[in-house]
Amino acid sequence: MLAAADGTPVALDGATGELVLDPPRTSPPRSGTAPPRSPPAPDGAGAGRGPGRHPRRGARAGRRERRLARGRRRGDRRRPGRAGPHRVPVPRPGRRPGRDEQEAAYRAVADGVGGRRITLRTLDVGGDKPLPYLPQPAEANPFLGVRGIRLAPAYPQLFADQLLAIVRTAHATPVSVMFPMVATLDELHAARAALDAAVAREGRGVPAGLQVGIMVEVPAAALKAAAFVPSVDFFSIGTNDLTQYTLAAERGNPAVAGIADPLDPGVLRLVDAVCRAAGAGPLVAVCGEAAADPVAAELLVGLGVRELSVAPAAVAGTKQAVRELDAAAAARRAGAALAADGPAAVRASPVRQ
Repeated sequence: MLAAADGTPVALDGATGELVLDPPRTSPPRSGTAPPRSPPAPDGAGAGRGPGRHPRRGARAGRRERRLARGRRRGDRRRPGRAGPHRVPVPRPGRRPGRDEQEAAYRAVADGVGGRRITLRTLDVGGDKPLPYLPQPAEANPFLGVRGIRLAPAYPQLFADQLLAIVRTAHATPVSVMFPMVATLDELHAARAALDAAVAREGRGVPAGLQVGIMVEVPAAALKAAAFVPSVDFFSIGTNDLTQYTLAAERGNPAVAGIADPLDPGVLRLVDAVCRAAGAGPLVAVCGEAAADPVAAELLVGLGVRELSVAPAAVAGTKQAVRELDAAAAARRAGAALAADGPAAVRASPVRQ
């Protein structure tokens, strides 16, 4: 690259990171052959049912998968979540939001997706996600410190206020509440007790259809998922954090970016452990960048994941990729991936078998 003459045209594949110097002028805009991680397809891509198209359902062989949009900004709620539920993080203004403000934000999202089920994640900050109104003491390793559900005992009133806003919202629309960064069963029991207290505080009983789940981001939680099964309605595997903790490669650190690969067999085995523990019980979902990767999506479906949470721009492409899957072939490829020696070998195997 440094030896290239000034003015030399280059082509950059935004999905794979491949940089090609002076590509042939007859080359397409994307020089690589790999499918994009976040396909920029229009929202209706693949929706037709003409000859050669698959019906609007999940992977072939009768099993249904769901794809959902993951809200990040207030503006995201203006696009109805046509693919299924809508994930909503806690509002993050520059000041601490009150109960009424949080409830209004959640209801606005529910209205924006037509009253469909929304997934509300409780306060999930710390590590690389600071909040200006919630200063935390310096930690030697904040990714292993007070973050996610560990903030609840440190800020009980903040946690109680959010849970009350969630309960009030759940009386008006279907809600799934999700506790992040859970590592122990005691943490889940404490969180559920706080949720029960919020229900009692509201005084209208348990909202119909209220579901409770945890994010599986810690390897220990994945390995003992069976212990959580009686207490949850769903698991949501956060591949970004699960990858960084499994491979001891801090996300966002470019020096170890090549190590932090969600398709490493070690990470996939943890996903497999969760799916096997869940069995026919709790739904297993995946949220994280891996869910928008067509290769990863096939492997996740093959392992037993039934819901993929992706950024709104990736919903259409992910839906199309999942529709075209053969469930039995995906399961075979997933099984082979678990025995692979590294992520390169996982990707090298054919996408279709």
